[in-house]
Amino acid sequence: MTAFFDSAAYTLVILPILIFLTRIVDVSLGTLRIIFINRNLRYYAAFTGFFEVLIWLLAMRQVFQHLDNPVCLVTYAAGFASGNIVGVFIENKISIGRVVIRIITHRDADELASVLRSSGYGLTVVGGEGATGPVKIIFAIIERRDIESIVNIIKRHNPNAFYSLEDVRFVSEAVTPNRLPVPRRWTNFHSRMRKKV
Repeated sequence: MTAFFDSAAYTLVILPILIFLTRIVDVSLGTLRIIFINRNLRYYAAFTGFFEVLIWLLAMRQVFQHLDNPVCLVTYAAGFASGNIVGVFIENKISIGRVVIRIITHRDADELASVLRSSGYGLTVVGGEGATGPVKIIFAIIERRDIESIVNIIKRHNPNAFYSLEDVRFVSEAVTPNRLPVPRRWTNFHSRMRKKV
């Protein structure tokens, strides 16, 4: 077994590949940990950070034991770079958190606002003044996983509208298709029932 770990196949091929893969995993976890911190998901951040550091220590131990092996150093750096890409890709797939979307339209925004509301999104519509005249500005807090859906609605009903997205760290209340407000009739029903009791 000792002969295998001292062989050229291990030190020049297998070990660099292992270092590369462990770096991808620990940097991906590090990227997710930062995203969890920004979303105020402290327990997810702590859980992710534990495994991030554990894997990093395993990779660093091997690198320090083979500092004379340039292939290990190159694969360590390549794994770090690749881990950033993989981490962002994973974050985009799991789509944690909410964003605020601002839609600025030069033409009448009633149709677009009506479609968005009928799709379950809570909106605020205000008037404004753009470089070329009056505009309507639509604000909405949406789940990150709904970005593609709402952008498709914008492109279908007002393709020339300008829109921007911004991460939201904390929101007191949001109206989304997955979390619609309680209808007033149900609120009134529950209040009447409490009075009877």
